[in-house]
Amino acid sequence: MLEGRRIVLVEDDEIMGASLVQRLELEGAEVHWHRHILRALPAIRTPRKPVDAVICDIRLPDGTGEDLYETLTRTGHPPPFLFITGQGSIDQAVRLIRSGALDYIAKPFDIGQFLTRLTQVMQPRADQEMPPETGISDAARAVDRQVSDAAGRASPVLLRGGPGLGKLRLARRIHDHSDRRAAPAIILDALAGPVENETLARAIVDVGEGSLIIVGIGRLPSDCQDLLLARLRERDFRLIATAGLRLEEKGADHFRSDLQSLLTSHEIVIPALAERPEDAVWLAARLFPAMNARRASPLTGIAASAEETIRAHEWPGNGRELRARLLRAVEAAVGDLVLTSDLFPERAGDAGLRSLAEVRDAAERSQIAAALERTGGQVGEAAKLLRVSRTTLWEKMQKLGL
Repeated sequence: MLEGRRIVLVEDDEIMGASLVQRLELEGAEVHWHRHILRALPAIRTPRKPVDAVICDIRLPDGTGEDLYETLTRTGHPPPFLFITGQGSIDQAVRLIRSGALDYIAKPFDIGQFLTRLTQVMQPRADQEMPPETGISDAARAVDRQVSDAAGRASPVLLRGGPGLGKLRLARRIHDHSDRRAAPAIILDALAGPVENETLARAIVDVGEGSLIIVGIGRLPSDCQDLLLARLRERDFRLIATAGLRLEEKGADHFRSDLQSLLTSHEIVIPALAERPEDAVWLAARLFPAMNARRASPLTGIAASAEETIRAHEWPGNGRELRARLLRAVEAAVGDLVLTSDLFPERAGDAGLRSLAEVRDAAERSQIAAALERTGGQVGEAAKLLRVSRTTLWEKMQKLGL
């Protein structure tokens, strides 16, 4: 019934939790059991693989299931939730259903009924098994879904985002997964230099019923824009374009409003890596094995402290910058692990001078640790001392690795 499904169980009762884990694993599920919200939050928000469902008790030692669910909805779309509740918390469970959680079941319950309800809340498997291409964050998964949807359409599509976000790779992916994949995909790079009318006309003829990929379409001169729009009305080719955050990029005299409307009505925006810190760590882990294989003496991996630095860095060059820094770090590393100093050697000379973000994080980490020590690890009491909400404190603790 649950073969291959990945489920997060949030339950503090040892007997109930152990019983559910045993039965779910007998049904073929992979179960990750957490007894506190603090541990469950990262397991749901930044999982290594997609989560099919969350089974969550309403009452937990460090808060409520409602707190956990609302925290997740602030930054994305949580997996399907099935809440377990006692009779006294049914009103709360009903309120959660109205907020987007899919179902609840009251204690005591029949295990057969429980399994049926769990199966009903989960999405069809095909939707959950799409391998990540852009990242593991909600924003990245949304981009991957849009790319998959675009591959099934014939309309022009525009991929927008800053430099180094893999727009050309995604453009090729759209073509490779479309019905036109047997036809050619021709790339014109307007960022590499001016595109002439004759070059564009020849590419449109050569592409036939395939895909014409124009990199930096905002830099097309006016005569090329006129020709492109005219040919789109006459010929059966697919236009896949890329552009920066602003369609009218430096170098274009004018961008036709009708061509812009055609493109932006089918656009996919790729968020910057700075907005997706978990994707920066995921990308580094994905790139590392191939880089490491080139070494005469392979490394063990990337140090946890270096991963935290990757997560905290703003990456103005996005994935391109991360790839360049990681390649240099893997080549230069002298120990068993890639260290922060390997990734950011320029910081070694300024060891006594940290960025404002690092100073702020260090100060917050110190204050939170002191508050937790004073309250004996009680998150709610620590939040009161620090004059923040319990949810805010959870998120900061997760970010700072506490």
